[in-house]
Amino acid sequence: MPSNDPIVGFHFSVVFELLPQFSIDTKFQSVNGLKVTMETESYTEGGQNKFKHNLPLRSGYQDLVLKRGLTSDISALSMWCNQALENYIFYPANLVVSLLNEDGIPIKAWYVSHAIPLSYEFSDFNAEENKIVIETVTLKYNFFKEIPIPSF
Repeated sequence: MPSNDPIVGFHFSVVFELLPQFSIDTKFQSVNGLKVTMETESYTEGGQNKFKHNLPLRSGYQDLVLKRGLTSDISALSMWCNQALENYIFYPANLVVSLLNEDGIPIKAWYVSHAIPLSYEFSDFNAEENKIVIETVTLKYNFFKEIPIPSF
């Protein structure tokens, strides 16, 4: 039964359309950048001095930033990023970001189209701190759209 309660954002998954697929590539600490904005052009109407008209031109999408703790597991995502950023061999990938309920079933999902890696970085190493090393992947993508999920 669908709920009118606001959805919490701490239980989610990210699934890439990459081969091979490893379980580590669905687990992330955070996802940021599902944002679309409208680019506009100002138009000044003759005789109208109170305001300018803003005409919509095109949508623009923010970069998608994925963060996770670094592990020694083999990662298809890491191999994909390295192939693009080190060898200049780009294979755009699609991915699905899903918010999950307490049973791990998607309640909201977004399809992200034609993502390519822009950067791949690791947090600082510091002998004075006992912190998890964070792996950050920044992706440029064409667009995202919400995938309708039927409610039960």
